[in-house]
Amino acid sequence: MRKRATMAAIASAVALSVLVVPDGAQADEVVGDTTMDVVINGGSDIVLGTTKPKTFTIAVTATDDSGIKEDYNVPALWYGPGPKGPDDPYGLVVPDNGAGDCVAHNATTTTCTFIMTMNPRIEPQDNTTAGTWKLTASATGNDWDHVHKDIAATVKVRRYAKLTVNASPEPVKKGKSLAVTGNLTRASWESYRYAGYAGQPVKLQFRKKGTNTYTTVKTVSAGRGGALKTAVKAAADGYWRWSFSGTSTTSTATAPGDYVDVR
Repeated sequence: MRKRATMAAIASAVALSVLVVPDGAQADEVVGDTTMDVVINGGSDIVLGTTKPKTFTIAVTATDDSGIKEDYNVPALWYGPGPKGPDDPYGLVVPDNGAGDCVAHNATTTTCTFIMTMNPRIEPQDNTTAGTWKLTASATGNDWDHVHKDIAATVKVRRYAKLTVNASPEPVKKGKSLAVTGNLTRASWESYRYAGYAGQPVKLQFRKKGTNTYTTVKTVSAGRGGALKTAVKAAADGYWRWSFSGTSTTSTATAPGDYVDVR
């Protein structure tokens, strides 16, 4: 069975979501035999740049021997506590589609999928909110058994990173020095621009012409403004690139390969 949200359901969802935001101390509650499993964004991190909103899903699968009340399962994603204390969470995100799109798999189990959107110019508020966000969620059975978790699941919300690369001279004589430069930057949720990410280890990788695999040649630390620069000896035709593994607050990034003809 598929359920479409009404305007009343959307208003109800927002109200319920605000009410269930935790007060800083985890206060889980289980009454009866209701169970719940939650998946955020398909199990992947949420990565935000400087302008484009990110839309993702929250899938809440609940089971109760009497079946599940679909209108009572409204999650809220949050980061906190905020500057005014544990009652002031940053970046509260509630569903775009109200009570969600619910499908009953059988007489006891239902999955409600909620669509949420994070706007890098609204919800994160500043760069300090990059990291682990928490989801409050509940599920209620038709017999009013229920489960509530202040932290039903967590997800990493990370700042989008970019890498550039340039290898020169092109072409280059075999055995001569090749300079490989680039820049590592990441989104700022305060200036809404990309700023250099200094001090981070970035791998220089090479893929020989005619092959499909990049190998790491060396690791270089990003300098001031995220600048990258190193020298290698030109040995064969192929592609050079930089690769960044990311951090708990910043996404991975890989530059497109820059082809160099060695003569």
